[in-house]
Amino acid sequence: MHSNWFSYVLLSGLAIALLTAACTDLKRRQIDNWLNAAIALTAPLFWWASALGWHAIGLQLAVTAATFAVLCVLFALRAMGGGDVKLLTALALWIRPDWFLHLVMIMALLGGVLTLAVAAWHITRRQRDRIAIPYGVAIAAAGLWILTVDYLPLAPHV
Repeated sequence: MHSNWFSYVLLSGLAIALLTAACTDLKRRQIDNWLNAAIALTAPLFWWASALGWHAIGLQLAVTAATFAVLCVLFALRAMGGGDVKLLTALALWIRPDWFLHLVMIMALLGGVLTLAVAAWHITRRQRDRIAIPYGVAIAAAGLWILTVDYLPLAPHV
């Protein structure tokens, strides 16, 4: 990635969008379509600002398409919500393919901890209805982790 201030402005916007997604998923168990669309539609600006070549963009799109295909199966099995599918697919447009696997592993670990915490909360409150896991929180936290650990160290030190 080039040391370009516009790239970091866009990454900051992505971080804010991920925090917003996590908060709305916690509060309403919903991630708004406009937010997912904004994340997806600004990715090409980030590619341009980062001077991604056509090959890298093609690879980015291939990883995104594969992600969407797998997540659609999980959605059909009712293992994942629609907002979560859209958020992770939109995020795949931003994260380098070699770092995206790290994001998925971190997301899975955080999602497991989140599921255990929500299940424990559900049991202590003696609720019998279906547990709704705000998985957007795990997706957003993993995305923020990757932004901090993988992208931030590339920032120019002034």
